[in-house]
Amino acid sequence: MSSSTLPSKLTTASARALTRLSRQRAAARWWSTSGVLHGADESGASTTLHGEAERLMRLETQYGATNYAPLPVFIASGKGSKVHDVNGKEYYDFLSAYSALNQGHCHPRIVDALVEQAQRLTLTSRAFHNNVLGEFEEYACHYFGYERVLPMNTGVEGGETAVKLARRWAYDVKGVPDDSARVVFAAGNFWGRTLAAVSSSTDPESRGGFGPFMPAFDVIPYDDPEALERKLASDPNVAAFMVEPIQGEAGVVVPRDGYMRRVRDICSRYRVLLIADEVQTGLGRTGKLLCCDHENVRPDILVLGKALSGGMYPVSAVLCDSEVMLNIKPGQHGSTYGGNPLGCRVAMAALQVLRDEQLAERAAVLGERFRRALREMQRESRGWITNVRGRGLLNAISISSAQRPGADAHQLCVRLMENGMLCKPTHGDRIRFAPPLVMTDAEMDECLDILRTTLQSFE
Repeated sequence: MSSSTLPSKLTTASARALTRLSRQRAAARWWSTSGVLHGADESGASTTLHGEAERLMRLETQYGATNYAPLPVFIASGKGSKVHDVNGKEYYDFLSAYSALNQGHCHPRIVDALVEQAQRLTLTSRAFHNNVLGEFEEYACHYFGYERVLPMNTGVEGGETAVKLARRWAYDVKGVPDDSARVVFAAGNFWGRTLAAVSSSTDPESRGGFGPFMPAFDVIPYDDPEALERKLASDPNVAAFMVEPIQGEAGVVVPRDGYMRRVRDICSRYRVLLIADEVQTGLGRTGKLLCCDHENVRPDILVLGKALSGGMYPVSAVLCDSEVMLNIKPGQHGSTYGGNPLGCRVAMAALQVLRDEQLAERAAVLGERFRRALREMQRESRGWITNVRGRGLLNAISISSAQRPGADAHQLCVRLMENGMLCKPTHGDRIRFAPPLVMTDAEMDECLDILRTTLQSFE
């Protein structure tokens, strides 16, 4: 399935999705009575805001865009696994800014690195050298085992960089005819919301109303190495296959054991670059430094972001060897902020914290314990929780609203919020659980109690 055929195949679904989205935006309304702000969404969940939260909601409602639908909590501070809202209420963070906060909120060593560097030099652009970039490049290459690194800012920039590198390699090294290189993606992928990213998406809410899309993008089923082999065998112009070792935004979709190893072997056989999008799964989240490490897979291009800065500053990076990296020349790719001294210093501190505090190992142990408890809750739910899945501290459940009408994933997240635990539904019936990797045993015990009590409150 190519990007050019995706829109027609998804026309009906896109229309339904856009209608649903417009209903959500219209229904997620706010009104005032006696100076108090009230809100309700289409599921019927209602919220009343007071004081500072009311003031902030009024500002966002009046002046902000409508591209997000956050839970009605206004976070003012955070430390470790916990955050506090503007009214002083404490919550456990079970989203970690989509796994950007693996090292926890405001880790003191990363804060110190940020403050110290911010007092010296923050930005030079790449028009001049700075005295930190080279140190970061050496550190990152040795840390992850690659010859070259190209620092950027956001995860989606990392994905765009990887695609450009792959196309250029295809022309200069593989010998693909000009303007013919194709990139293959897996259905259900998510790597951002730029036009290139949504061009590879199969989510109608991401694509609807934003065409035309990037050419020469093809989509195959996820967790289907046979489909990948058929595609590569039939098309010599494929430059790369870009894939998440676990699909995060799709609802923590864990492929069958051996999938990434087979993907690696197939890509090598057909001389196609394997791009691993580890923006969300990398940096200790799944119980290894990289999720690919579970199957001893080394991608040709590695994309990192989010926790690369410990949630302190936007930093992403693309790592590969010289054969791939050195095909781009000055002026062909870059970013004003990419490789700035502040981001580089913060990233080195964040990576050192991961290693020194053995956070990947911590995620493996806590994650196994968390899933064991979730499976027990699943048995007690009498069919409401239909699935438990994950690896390390990237986990999810699916719930069946048919089992308990009026108790959908959104309402469950609202009640968890009321009980002191923050998480967010994805794709309707799925809830992702991804706390900071610094969570203690006692904190995990308390969170499991909150989750169990909240689930029981719907009976």
